[in-house]
Amino acid sequence: MSVKTVLRLGDPKLRQTAQSVTAFDTPELHALITDMLDTMAHYHGAGLAAPQIGISLRVVIFAVDGNPRYPQAGQVPQTVLINPVITPIGETLASDWEGCLSVPGMRGVVSRHTDIHYAGFDQYGQRIERTAEQFHARVVQHECDHLDGLLYTDKLADPRQFGFEQELSMHGMLDHRTAD
Repeated sequence: MSVKTVLRLGDPKLRQTAQSVTAFDTPELHALITDMLDTMAHYHGAGLAAPQIGISLRVVIFAVDGNPRYPQAGQVPQTVLINPVITPIGETLASDWEGCLSVPGMRGVVSRHTDIHYAGFDQYGQRIERTAEQFHARVVQHECDHLDGLLYTDKLADPRQFGFEQELSMHGMLDHRTAD
Protein backbone atom coordinates (compact mmCIF):
# COMPACT_ATOMS: atom_id res chain seq x y z
CA MET A 1 0.00 0.00 0.00
CA SER A 2 1.61 3.29 1.01
CA VAL A 3 3.09 5.54 3.61
CA LYS A 4 0.49 8.08 4.75
CA THR A 5 0.95 11.58 6.08
CA VAL A 6 0.84 11.66 9.88
CA LEU A 7 -1.41 14.43 11.15
CA ARG A 8 0.29 16.84 13.54
CA LEU A 9 -0.80 18.48 16.77
CA GLY A 10 -3.23 21.24 15.86
CA ASP A 11 -5.16 19.23 13.27
CA PRO A 12 -8.73 18.98 14.62
CA LYS A 13 -9.07 15.39 13.37
CA LEU A 14 -6.67 14.33 16.14
CA ARG A 15 -9.14 15.62 18.75
CA GLN A 16 -12.14 13.59 17.59
CA THR A 17 -13.41 10.45 19.29
CA ALA A 18 -12.95 7.61 16.81
CA GLN A 19 -15.83 5.38 15.75
CA SER A 20 -15.98 1.66 16.53
CA VAL A 21 -15.20 -0.77 13.75
CA THR A 22 -18.31 -2.78 12.87
CA ALA A 23 -17.09 -4.86 9.89
CA PHE A 24 -14.02 -7.09 10.11
CA ASP A 25 -11.99 -8.92 7.45
CA THR A 26 -12.89 -6.42 4.73
CA PRO A 27 -10.61 -5.20 1.93
CA GLU A 28 -10.91 -1.65 3.30
CA LEU A 29 -9.86 -2.67 6.81
CA HIS A 30 -6.93 -4.74 5.51
CA ALA A 31 -5.82 -1.80 3.33
CA LEU A 32 -5.99 0.56 6.32
CA ILE A 33 -3.86 -1.77 8.43
CA THR A 34 -1.30 -2.19 5.65
CA ASP A 35 -1.09 1.59 5.29
CA MET A 36 -0.69 1.96 9.05
CA LEU A 37 2.06 -0.69 9.22
CA ASP A 38 3.90 0.93 6.28
CA THR A 39 3.59 4.36 7.88
CA MET A 40 4.71 3.19 11.33
CA ALA A 41 7.72 1.40 9.83
CA HIS A 42 8.66 4.40 7.68
CA TYR A 43 8.75 6.72 10.71
CA HIS A 44 10.27 4.09 13.07
CA GLY A 45 7.28 4.41 15.41
CA ALA A 46 6.43 2.04 18.23
CA GLY A 47 2.76 2.39 17.37
CA LEU A 48 0.18 4.26 15.35
CA ALA A 49 -3.52 4.97 15.68
CA ALA A 50 -5.84 5.30 12.68
CA PRO A 51 -6.82 8.89 13.64
CA GLN A 52 -3.16 9.88 13.19
CA ILE A 53 -3.55 9.26 9.46
CA GLY A 54 -6.97 10.90 9.31
CA ILE A 55 -9.13 7.79 9.69
CA SER A 56 -11.59 8.09 12.56
CA LEU A 57 -11.78 4.40 13.47
CA ARG A 58 -10.84 2.62 16.71
CA VAL A 59 -7.79 0.88 15.27
CA VAL A 60 -4.27 0.91 16.70
CA ILE A 61 -1.13 -0.99 15.84
CA PHE A 62 2.08 -1.35 17.79
CA ALA A 63 5.33 -3.30 17.68
CA VAL A 64 8.89 -2.95 18.93
CA ASP A 65 11.64 -5.41 18.03
CA GLY A 66 15.09 -3.93 17.67
CA ASN A 67 13.77 -0.47 16.81
CA PRO A 68 16.72 1.97 16.71
CA ARG A 69 14.59 4.65 18.39
CA TYR A 70 14.08 2.36 21.41
CA PRO A 71 17.35 0.52 22.03
CA GLN A 72 16.58 -0.12 25.72
CA ALA A 73 12.92 -1.05 25.29
CA GLY A 74 11.74 -4.60 25.68
CA GLN A 75 10.06 -6.35 22.81
CA VAL A 76 6.45 -5.46 22.10
CA PRO A 77 4.67 -8.01 19.87
CA GLN A 78 3.32 -6.71 16.59
CA THR A 79 -0.36 -6.26 17.26
CA VAL A 80 -3.40 -4.97 15.42
CA LEU A 81 -5.91 -3.97 18.09
CA ILE A 82 -9.42 -2.92 17.11
CA ASN A 83 -12.08 -1.51 19.45
CA PRO A 84 -9.68 -1.82 22.42
CA VAL A 85 -10.61 -1.82 26.08
CA ILE A 86 -7.86 -1.18 28.63
CA THR A 87 -8.15 -2.14 32.29
CA PRO A 88 -5.41 -1.12 34.72
CA ILE A 89 -4.00 -3.90 36.90
CA GLY A 90 -3.36 -2.36 40.29
CA GLU A 91 -2.74 1.29 40.93
CA THR A 92 1.00 1.56 40.27
CA LEU A 93 1.94 4.44 38.00
CA ALA A 94 5.30 5.33 36.51
CA SER A 95 6.49 8.50 34.84
CA ASP A 96 8.65 8.33 31.73
CA TRP A 97 9.44 10.28 28.58
CA GLU A 98 7.08 9.94 25.65
CA GLY A 99 6.99 11.27 22.14
CA CYS A 100 4.52 11.03 19.32
CA LEU A 101 4.66 10.93 15.55
CA SER A 102 1.97 13.64 15.67
CA VAL A 103 4.22 15.86 17.80
CA PRO A 104 7.51 15.35 15.94
CA GLY A 105 10.77 16.21 17.62
CA MET A 106 9.22 16.78 21.04
CA ARG A 107 9.24 14.72 24.25
CA GLY A 108 7.51 15.01 27.61
CA VAL A 109 7.13 13.08 30.84
CA VAL A 110 3.81 11.28 31.28
CA SER A 111 2.57 9.15 34.16
CA ARG A 112 0.85 5.90 33.15
CA HIS A 113 -0.21 2.59 34.66
CA THR A 114 2.68 0.11 34.71
CA ASP A 115 0.46 -2.96 34.32
CA ILE A 116 -2.65 -3.29 32.19
CA HIS A 117 -4.98 -5.82 30.64
CA TYR A 118 -6.13 -5.02 27.13
CA ALA A 119 -8.73 -6.66 24.96
CA GLY A 120 -10.17 -6.10 21.51
CA PHE A 121 -10.13 -7.73 18.11
CA ASP A 122 -7.71 -8.29 15.26
CA GLN A 123 -8.56 -7.39 11.67
CA TYR A 124 -10.28 -10.77 11.18
CA GLY A 125 -12.59 -10.26 14.16
CA GLN A 126 -10.69 -12.69 16.40
CA ARG A 127 -10.65 -11.70 20.07
CA ILE A 128 -7.32 -10.56 21.56
CA GLU A 129 -6.67 -10.46 25.31
CA ARG A 130 -3.29 -9.77 26.87
CA THR A 131 -1.62 -8.35 29.90
CA ALA A 132 1.22 -5.90 29.43
CA GLU A 133 3.71 -4.19 31.69
CA GLN A 134 6.19 -1.35 31.59
CA PHE A 135 7.04 -0.13 28.05
CA HIS A 136 4.51 -2.45 26.37
CA ALA A 137 1.75 -1.10 28.65
CA ARG A 138 2.86 2.49 28.02
CA VAL A 139 2.74 2.08 24.24
CA VAL A 140 -0.75 0.54 24.33
CA GLN A 141 -2.10 3.32 26.57
CA HIS A 142 -0.46 6.01 24.43
CA GLU A 143 -1.92 4.67 21.18
CA CYS A 144 -5.39 4.07 22.64
CA ASP A 145 -5.50 7.65 23.93
CA HIS A 146 -5.53 8.77 20.29
CA LEU A 147 -8.86 7.00 19.84
CA ASP A 148 -10.39 9.36 22.39
CA GLY A 149 -8.84 12.50 20.89
CA LEU A 150 -6.03 12.69 23.46
CA LEU A 151 -2.34 13.25 22.89
CA TYR A 152 0.43 12.70 25.41
CA THR A 153 0.79 16.47 25.71
CA ASP A 154 -2.62 16.49 27.44
CA LYS A 155 -1.16 14.29 30.19
CA LEU A 156 2.17 15.95 30.89
CA ALA A 157 3.18 15.40 34.51
CA ASP A 158 5.17 18.65 34.59
CA PRO A 159 5.26 21.16 31.70
CA ARG A 160 8.89 21.87 32.60
CA GLN A 161 9.66 18.29 31.49
CA PHE A 162 8.57 18.92 27.92
CA GLY A 163 10.74 20.07 25.08
CA PHE A 164 12.55 19.41 21.87
CA GLU A 165 14.20 15.99 21.78
CA GLN A 166 17.51 17.45 20.59
CA GLU A 167 17.66 19.97 23.45
CA LEU A 168 16.62 17.43 26.06
CA SER A 169 19.28 14.98 24.84
CA MET A 170 21.96 17.66 24.73
CA HIS A 171 21.27 18.47 28.39
CA GLY A 172 21.26 14.82 29.48
CA MET A 173 17.56 14.66 30.32
CA LEU A 174 16.41 12.13 27.71
CA ASP A 175 17.39 8.47 27.61
CA HIS A 176 15.48 7.52 24.39
CA ARG A 177 13.09 5.01 26.03
CA THR A 178 10.07 6.89 24.79
CA ALA A 179 6.71 5.78 23.43
CA ASP A 180 5.12 6.90 20.19
